[in-house]
Amino acid sequence: MREVDPRTRFSRRGFLQSAAVAAPAAALATGAGLHVSEAWAENGAALAPAELKTLVKMARDIYPHDFLGDVYYITAIKPWDGKAAADPAVKTLLTSGLRRLDEDAQARHKVAYAQIGWEADRVAVLEGISHTDFFKKIRSDLVVSLYNQPELWPKFGYEGPSADKGGYIHRGFNDIDWLPKV
Repeated sequence: MREVDPRTRFSRRGFLQSAAVAAPAAALATGAGLHVSEAWAENGAALAPAELKTLVKMARDIYPHDFLGDVYYITAIKPWDGKAAADPAVKTLLTSGLRRLDEDAQARHKVAYAQIGWEADRVAVLEGISHTDFFKKIRSDLVVSLYNQPELWPKFGYEGPSADKGGYIHRGFNDIDWLPKV
């Protein structure tokens, strides 16, 4: 059986490239009075920064993975900003849904949804809107936009598509050594 190394491989070149991009971005963000974690939301095309941050928090609460950084959730929700800019109906769906989410959070906890401290409290607010078209759209689109990020696959132990490698037939598809021996 093949052993899959769950650790992320990071080369020296990759580290240096990331550092070369991250250092100036961090300096610019902090120099502009923004926190690094919030700088990405400032350049939204159709949605306000607060709406984008709420979408990220919502995405984290719908599909919670503590071992994933916000960058993957940000990547997953960014396309909705472009869709909202291109289609007024999508923008209306998102803004009205986010408004209702914040109103429900205000009614229950006296703060906006993104400021609710406990995940269980945020999930309770989400359960209140789970029947709406807004929630259904976010949840269904998020399955694809979050889990279809190739850089995320190794974190879940998925090796990617196998068609270009000849399929799974000779690559351990029937390795069931995790079952107890009878």
